[in-house]
Amino acid sequence: MPYNRATSLLRRLSLNDSKLKNFGTTQNNKEIFLPNHICNQRDFCWTIRISTLFNNNLNPPNNLRGLCDNIIKMSAPTTEQTLPDKPKFTNKLGNEKSPYLLQHANNPVNWYPWCQEALDKAKQQNKLIFLSVGYSTCHWCHVMEKESFENEDIAKIMNDNFINIKLDREERPDLDRLYMLFVMATTGSGGWPMSVFLTPELKPIKGGTYYPPEDRFGYPGFKTLLRIMADKWRQNSKTLMDMGDSVIEHIKNATKLDINTSLPGEVTWLRCVEKYMSMYEPEFGGFGTAPKFPHVPAFNFLFHYYARDKYDPKAKECLNMCLHTLTKMAKGGIHDHISSGFARYSTDNHWQVPHFEKMLYDQAQLAVAYTDAYLATKDEFFADVIRDIIKYVNTDLRHEHGGYYSAEDADSYPSFGAQHKQEGAFYVWDYDELKNLLSDKLIADYSYLDIFCHYYNVEEDGNVSPGVGNKGEFDNKNVLIVYGGEEDTMEKFGLTKVQFRKVISTCREILFEVQQKRPRPHLDSKLLCSWNGLMISGLARAGQGLEDKNYVDDAIKTANFIKQNFYCTDSKSLLHSCYKEEDGSITCGEVPIKGFLDDYAFLIRGLLDLYEASLDMEWLKWARDLQQKQNDLFWDSDVGGYYTCSDEDDSVIIRLKEDQDSAEPAGNSVACHNLLRLAVYADRSPAPEGGQKERDMAKKLLLAFSQRLSDTPNALPEMVSALMLYNDSPTQVLISGPRSDPRTLELVRVVRSRLLPGRVLALTDPNEAPAVLSRSRNVDVPRAYVCRRYACSLPVTDVKQLETLLDEPAMLQ
Repeated sequence: MPYNRATSLLRRLSLNDSKLKNFGTTQNNKEIFLPNHICNQRDFCWTIRISTLFNNNLNPPNNLRGLCDNIIKMSAPTTEQTLPDKPKFTNKLGNEKSPYLLQHANNPVNWYPWCQEALDKAKQQNKLIFLSVGYSTCHWCHVMEKESFENEDIAKIMNDNFINIKLDREERPDLDRLYMLFVMATTGSGGWPMSVFLTPELKPIKGGTYYPPEDRFGYPGFKTLLRIMADKWRQNSKTLMDMGDSVIEHIKNATKLDINTSLPGEVTWLRCVEKYMSMYEPEFGGFGTAPKFPHVPAFNFLFHYYARDKYDPKAKECLNMCLHTLTKMAKGGIHDHISSGFARYSTDNHWQVPHFEKMLYDQAQLAVAYTDAYLATKDEFFADVIRDIIKYVNTDLRHEHGGYYSAEDADSYPSFGAQHKQEGAFYVWDYDELKNLLSDKLIADYSYLDIFCHYYNVEEDGNVSPGVGNKGEFDNKNVLIVYGGEEDTMEKFGLTKVQFRKVISTCREILFEVQQKRPRPHLDSKLLCSWNGLMISGLARAGQGLEDKNYVDDAIKTANFIKQNFYCTDSKSLLHSCYKEEDGSITCGEVPIKGFLDDYAFLIRGLLDLYEASLDMEWLKWARDLQQKQNDLFWDSDVGGYYTCSDEDDSVIIRLKEDQDSAEPAGNSVACHNLLRLAVYADRSPAPEGGQKERDMAKKLLLAFSQRLSDTPNALPEMVSALMLYNDSPTQVLISGPRSDPRTLELVRVVRSRLLPGRVLALTDPNEAPAVLSRSRNVDVPRAYVCRRYACSLPVTDVKQLETLLDEPAMLQ
């Protein structure tokens, strides 16, 4: 939940409702505050902590650090051990497909999935619901499981007093967002595991994140909290139920969007630019201090601002911020220099020590960001990073039939037979191991070891700062990071570029072979429609930018995989998640989860990008069908904008509209872009109304979020980009000519080689049936039309003329 909205909600909760002010859930009327012990996926932190819902005067103990401190401690290793062949305990999660839920299937806690049986039982037995939310690669979710959910004494308290529900946040993002909103509004921070107590009517009354099992620092632990909540419910359930009713009313009021009649203008995107400039950290890039996230929606906005007028000094500064940040990330430890791909975020200011889990949505979005960087510079450094990302997802996250799995865990066993997992064990190196592998190879009287260690900043006693890692798992370890450039190492050792790259490539190959023999991190083999939609975009955009047909073929294979496994042809609707069975087949479970807004919006974007990469009308037609279904399921016809979920599930007590671009862009932000692009295609169709409907919906969506855009534009950079696109109109490049004609293909290549955010590329072939460009006239010589700001150029047939048109500032057209 965004800070200002959460603050507003909290004020209403804590100041206007005496029931909420006077109710306490702990013996000393204090809330547990351990914000350091969570898996945080928010891109920006808040520098102050909001006072809690249940206490007016609470400050965290001085010896605990907040999420926004410049240095955060890395997570401690888990105590996971091999399970016996016949587990001592089983619960209702054993029949689920989610890897996260299956991890808890043998806890002594009587877990239920989110299902009608559990909800009915809470009402029948008049018990509070304890809702635990996480995901399979969440480190602190593992910790709380080992400390509390595998503790039989704690489990007994839970089983006797609560209906206990375990939820995979990636399966049910709608429920996760709703209850996270409550937690963030009442504690000032959020993350996973998320722990929430609900009334039988599913209304939240108490929430937090990670709780230690026992009391610490004078604050009650999880066991104490359970007893207090159980006692409160037995003694005064009516007060708690009234409080739950009040909470829901306040949330409804706080999240209601106002109807506006005027759109924000240029001042909004200028303010957004200024905000990022003020947040920018010039030494290592990024926006803000540690922990640092690869906030791709910010890159998308800044690249778009730059492309509007590449000669504007402020635009050039936007480009430089992006390029410097992306360069430092690629050289940093957040980038896996051996096995490829990017970790979730960096715990330090210089991108060295990451939280080591790898998420599909990060790889997908970063592929787009690095493609934009390459198009803006034509620097092969960025092209190599794109290839590296795609190598990783195709090697480690891909199903054999084309879809992509969700994530790889941060934790793994340091060796086979080890009893405890450690964060980063698969990725870190000690000097002696490198010495044994590399010291016997020489070039120009220097060992490969010395060259490799100099380039990647390897030190004999480790290059991780002391104190990083709660249990010393990074003591004497090295996380590979490049601080200088190739030239620095080449000069020190007197190597040519060819010699240097041969040494580094050979060392990487040796280390890769060794690394692959280590115990691998857990793979979350869940497949999500939304994240695969993002990956289609990444592949299609990379394929166009690098002129690599293989990447486009990968995108096509993924789109076909989604159509086969996630798409219901009768209803023209999507499913949200599917799962890999042990035999490699795909299942959606006994009760498939229906698609959410993000599934539709992200996939539509992917299909539009795929159409422009392949020029196959099949993908554009499917995107249009999905857009209509998205409108039917999620559109708010009164105020505008899209709800996160449909109204078909009665267990979702409030339908929200996501209003922040964070680790993933908000569905509404992406949907607005999609509407504007589809409007252009509709303009070129035989339909007399053209794309006016889509443009009107985009405007109404922007009006719905206009206050948010005006107040805090950097909370929605992807939507600010859509606002610029609405103001300027998309750059349209319409090419008419036989698709097999080399002259046609050369015109297409020129378009794809430019950084043109929001570009719409379409082709009509006079030898084929009329399609998207049915209003274009058939011609003998292939030609291109460039349209900007509602005006089109004369047709051009020469490549140089087209390049000149495309390179002119969009604002001046």
